[in-house]
Amino acid sequence: MEESMKYCLELAKKALMLGEVPVGCIFLLDNKIIAESKNNVNDTRNATRHAERNCIDLIVEKFKNWKEIFEKVTVIVTVEPCIMCASLLHSLNVPRIVYGCSNDRFGGCGSVMNVLPYYDTTCDIVKGILKDDCMLLLQTFYKSINPNAPSSKVKTRNKKL
Repeated sequence: MEESMKYCLELAKKALMLGEVPVGCIFLLDNKIIAESKNNVNDTRNATRHAERNCIDLIVEKFKNWKEIFEKVTVIVTVEPCIMCASLLHSLNVPRIVYGCSNDRFGGCGSVMNVLPYYDTTCDIVKGILKDDCMLLLQTFYKSINPNAPSSKVKTRNKKL
């Protein structure tokens, strides 16, 4: 499990170097990588292009029997899937999700919301694999200035003299 997470961390580091939120993900079938990706939200200017979603699209393109494939894969991702990605994974009947650190802003596997009860599926969730390494990458990203972040929309009061 740790070796797979180390591979995901390498993908996440590539995302970080490209100015993306550093998340890396692989989908395993019979302990073989059948899809791998990283976040590319900024590059595509599409807020849904998370690492998990990219892997899903790769599998749908690659396998005619993709529905059956999803029911057998293990998803390994550096950060807890967000509510959108967790919902998508559960709707595809993914049996196992393994992640590094929690996602205290958008986590869909329990940190913010647990979406599993909304689906007629079961899913084994394993958390905390190399969590310190995964968290360090996120902290590095959020401490730096994100040139792709939209400008602040916070209104300020004009003081009259």
